Amino acid sequence: MIDRRTLGLAAVAALTGGQAMATVNARIPVVIGHRGASGERPEHTDLAYRLAIEQGADFIEPDLVVTRDGALVARHENEIGGTTDVAARAEFAGRRATKVIDAASITGWFTEDFTLAELKTLRCRERLPQLRPGNAAWDGQASILTFQEVVDLAQTEGDRVGRRVGVYPEMKHPTFFASVGLPIEGRMAAALKAANLHGRDGGAFVQCFEVAPLKTLRGLVKTPLVQLIGDEGGPADAPGTLYRAMTTAAGLKAIAAYADGVGPEKGLVVPTDGTTLLPPTAFVADAHAAGLKVHPWTVRRENVFLPPALRSPGEGPEALRATGDVQAMFAALFKAGVDGVFSDFPGEAVKARNRFIGGNA
Repeated sequence: MIDRRTLGLAAVAALTGGQAMATVNARIPVVIGHRGASGERPEHTDLAYRLAIEQGADFIEPDLVVTRDGALVARHENEIGGTTDVAARAEFAGRRATKVIDAASITGWFTEDFTLAELKTLRCRERLPQLRPGNAAWDGQASILTFQEVVDLAQTEGDRVGRRVGVYPEMKHPTFFASVGLPIEGRMAAALKAANLHGRDGGAFVQCFEVAPLKTLRGLVKTPLVQLIGDEGGPADAPGTLYRAMTTAAGLKAIAAYADGVGPEKGLVVPTDGTTLLPPTAFVADAHAAGLKVHPWTVRRENVFLPPALRSPGEGPEALRATGDVQAMFAALFKAGVDGVFSDFPGEAVKARNRFIGGNA
């Protein structure tokens, strides 16, 4: 179960209760708090990020979009009607618009139509209240964060818990933002440099579903880069290219020319037959052969996100919200050799990672 790849020194610190050793001859998969502990607090809020760190996450993940005045803020999408109270704010009613983003027509309120100061007046709310009603109890208690505020939070909370906490930003919709005069790559590079995260010391990864933005960023900073890969479709900046083609041994070697890792949809590593988990694919072995780390997304514990064989019993909406056997999902991914996982429930991921390291998976 243990090999010689050295990863996740912060993870070792979490396991040992102190600072990690300078050299660790073991593969310790990292835990990435997906939008924070977004299964238990509204996503991309200080509430979610603090809880993720408290639960032992090695990295917290801010998805980054751009404001009208060029600031990078943490939102899953640039459309913010579903994650803030903007729809109830009469002064912003005239900002509602319909736009085409990555070939999809979307109606709502968009960050690029607001200044940072205006966005700071909004309050965050749960994106999936029907699935996660407990999270809705925290609605209105947090404001939108800038990327620098997320970095500062990671450092402050890391100091508090006695270990380093990294950040794992995603550049969202670069092609779209470039089309409206707000290219994200230069802003991302400047923000990494301002935060002293532009090196290769493990304090950050930068991810993107598109290809060209990662290549551009490669020429601006040394921060490790991760190509995200979906289980369908393809990069918005490369019409005709399918993600499936990027999952082959040859495709992964091509990615290694500009990135340091890949973030596949988890089913590309451990597939299902529609009912239960199947043996792992060759994805991890092929990626490692190309010199790439593998950080699959996204593991969630609710029944609705798990294959039927891992769900707890029951029917109806309550059953969909119920907790299934997410530990089996984590165990399958760790046994497949992944170098880290994204999860809305980083506490569950840390528990599974500890079992794996202890040989009990």
